[in-house]
Amino acid sequence: MEPSQDQRPVDGERALLEGAVSVEAALWSRSRPFEAVYLRRDRREADDARIERFARQAGVPVYRVDAAEIDERAQGKSHGGVLAIVGPRRFVTFDDLLSGQGAPFVAMLDGVEDPHNFGQAVRALYAAGATGLVVRPRNWMSAAAVVARASAGASERLPAAVAETAHDAAEAFRARGLLIAVTDVTRAVDVYDADLTVPLFLLIGGEKRGVTRAFADAADVRLRIPYGREFRLSLGTAGAAAVLAFEVMRQRRGRK
Repeated sequence: MEPSQDQRPVDGERALLEGAVSVEAALWSRSRPFEAVYLRRDRREADDARIERFARQAGVPVYRVDAAEIDERAQGKSHGGVLAIVGPRRFVTFDDLLSGQGAPFVAMLDGVEDPHNFGQAVRALYAAGATGLVVRPRNWMSAAAVVARASAGASERLPAAVAETAHDAAEAFRARGLLIAVTDVTRAVDVYDADLTVPLFLLIGGEKRGVTRAFADAADVRLRIPYGREFRLSLGTAGAAAVLAFEVMRQRRGRK
């Protein structure tokens, strides 16, 4: 029997995930507690079986409901007939991000003001093989539906830890033997000339605020993305994250 509408509210401790990619990613990674998964009654897509299997393994109920009910609950229009009510994102410790990694690559996105940019940056980091993500306590992970869609589910798949400030994260990872790198424009080396094969913590700032001068001065290395022509405006966070992350991947594959 399906629970009634008023038995399934989304409050401050709950969030929505919309779309098959986002819901499947969170079920697969166990990144959040699940209350329920809803599939449109007439939906018969190939990924339904995976979603139902993952949900069953996690003990999560799956309900087949009318399209109108999903449309009423959803925040966007791209859910495709798949919706889940979930709890808060599960975070791990700094040591968890490093466990089992010979040369960990941990990134932090700080000062990103748009959840779509945040999600797209996380998507690039995940695709390039970053081993972990660091976020502040109040971050775009709370905008679960938008970030999960923008990241193609990567925000749910990539292990994440919390730090009060970028400085706190940098000091913790420096103590654990990681090189502290930051994107900057002054006294910086081209990303293609830096050695990024070592254990690495990379801070990427948002488009407007960037990173603080104090943090840049304390970093072990400052990285600059070279351009192919004169262009005074820097890349956005998502573009910069993609360039940096895939250069880390390229160098490490070359070293292997």
